Amino acid sequence: MIKVMQIKKQLLQKVPNATNEMIESWKQKKYLETRIIDGQEWWFRKTIRNFSLLNKDLYSETIAQDKKSDYADVHKICESILSQKLDENNVCDWKKVELTYYLEVPANEIPDGEIIRAWLPFPYDNGRQRNFKIESTTSPVTHSVGSVHNTVYMEQKAEKDKPTRFEMKFSYEVGAQVFHMGNILRNLKPYNTQSEEYKKYTCQVLPHILVNNNMRELATSIIGKETNPVKQASLIYDWIAANYPWAGAIDYSTIPCIPEYVLDINHGDCGQVALLYISMLRSIGIPARWESGWEFPSGKAGWHDWLEVYFEGTGWVPCDMSRGRTTHNEPFQDFYKTSIDGYRFATNKGTNGEFSPKKNYLRCETVDFQAGEVEWKDGNISKYKSNLIINKITPIK
Repeated sequence: MIKVMQIKKQLLQKVPNATNEMIESWKQKKYLETRIIDGQEWWFRKTIRNFSLLNKDLYSETIAQDKKSDYADVHKICESILSQKLDENNVCDWKKVELTYYLEVPANEIPDGEIIRAWLPFPYDNGRQRNFKIESTTSPVTHSVGSVHNTVYMEQKAEKDKPTRFEMKFSYEVGAQVFHMGNILRNLKPYNTQSEEYKKYTCQVLPHILVNNNMRELATSIIGKETNPVKQASLIYDWIAANYPWAGAIDYSTIPCIPEYVLDINHGDCGQVALLYISMLRSIGIPARWESGWEFPSGKAGWHDWLEVYFEGTGWVPCDMSRGRTTHNEPFQDFYKTSIDGYRFATNKGTNGEFSPKKNYLRCETVDFQAGEVEWKDGNISKYKSNLIINKITPIK
């Protein structure tokens, strides 16, 4: 968050004729995100950028053009995937991806000789990822066991005047997975509501998977009299895509309940709308679960969150709620409801989990995990940089 006078100057540079009344109106419409902390007003550091994404009164043409540009890229990916033959697991477009992940703590951030502990993300087998191989690391690694966050763990001693760098080069294979909605509908069976898996993935998991009367009433108001779970999920997906545009998000760890936050703020990033969708589906008895990591459709990696939905007769089906906003009202608008591209690096199959080995201190990002985490004996280390670099992508024939 940034003090109001600093960021108001940026807003006035963007909209020189903005009055106090206009600014207050934009706050009410949630185009500007602010908080009162200890009696003082603060503005979200990304609020000026978000303002251009959310204010349809001023930027409708720009927003529409950006969406059109985004869709053109997604269109090519969808078209290519749908032209390929699926294997027995409904996967195609397999490719080998070679990557480098690093996490670096600045020199002298930690006293010389002290042990630094680091957790780095690593892919796992979800039916669309396979053949994982670590090529090299800066220190010996320990793979996580039993955590929803798939990691490798390393330790190093801090050295005076030298940054401490944790790095691994690794490779894996990843494919796109496609489930045609027509096939899901034809194979659909009633849920076994007594199974442990059904109960697990339709229950509430606080703070961010909310299954209650409010969520149920909202979902019911959208689906109306529709009773088919595939069609129910599709209706809710379209409703979220149409009503909650993408915008940069404040840190998840500062939000008490993400689905409620999205409904209040009227926008959300990929993970926020995914958690809203999961909560709404679970509230009407449709199993859904989290998945996240990185995506790299352009060859450059960025954080991304998505999910999976369970339909009896088919099984777990990948779904990208955020992509629905790109393809909404377009020829491929249904693709990401039941399919996913292969430009992914999935490392999380849940949120808010403990690490393996266990951290001694509360995670810096308590919900999701992409940036890595690092600590020493006296606490978390917040000053570090990390990144995932895509070195090479090779199609597998």
